[in-house]
Amino acid sequence: MQFDIITIFPEIFENYLKESLLYKAVKKKILKIKIHNLRDFSKDKHNTVDDKPFGGGRGMIFKAEPLLRAVSALKKLKVKNAKLKVKRKIILFSPRGKKFNQKMASKWSKQEQIILISGRYEGIDERVAKYLVDEVVSVGDYVLMGGEIPALAVIEAVARLLPGVVGNSENLIKERITKQGGFIEYPQYTRPEIIKINGKARQAPKVLLSGNHKEIEKWREKHSAIIE
Repeated sequence: MQFDIITIFPEIFENYLKESLLYKAVKKKILKIKIHNLRDFSKDKHNTVDDKPFGGGRGMIFKAEPLLRAVSALKKLKVKNAKLKVKRKIILFSPRGKKFNQKMASKWSKQEQIILISGRYEGIDERVAKYLVDEVVSVGDYVLMGGEIPALAVIEAVARLLPGVVGNSENLIKERITKQGGFIEYPQYTRPEIIKINGKARQAPKVLLSGNHKEIEKWREKHSAIIE
């Protein structure tokens, strides 16, 4: 799978993507993650990508034309294992978008290319949302200063579902995915069995130390929640 991120702050991603499982997945060629500076798709000498909104208002908004050129160029990139018609999603982040969830992550993990548009300032020309992208997505009921953190959240949520990305936990992840694409989550404990917190002894559930796998499964089922 290939992720292409469009941003005006490519440096935000560099250190993050050099760490942990994402970095290992890229090294193993399970993933490709490419960062593209939107200013490279501007036509003027100042690399302008924003302008004042029609009708007035504070701040600046991203112009549609650089994004049109960027997406057009990224759709022409060769994608690993892609057939003649690439299975692709183009995503724009906005507080007004559909809330991202585990089911969406599961569906998107079947794509060959995901293009993520990370906005900044006061927003993006609405024609991008209406005519250029497949989905407008929010990562929560709050407003951030840009789409870079949402892009990383989506990459993490989708990539961990790909075979080989999470290593030895791969089978466990498969077992915890529901038929509808949600994810089963339950409390987990590790050593020591008893630990003092605020002066009180707190013990891990004894059933988890019993070795009785049937009872352990019952306990997990009782205490689990489905993340959709």
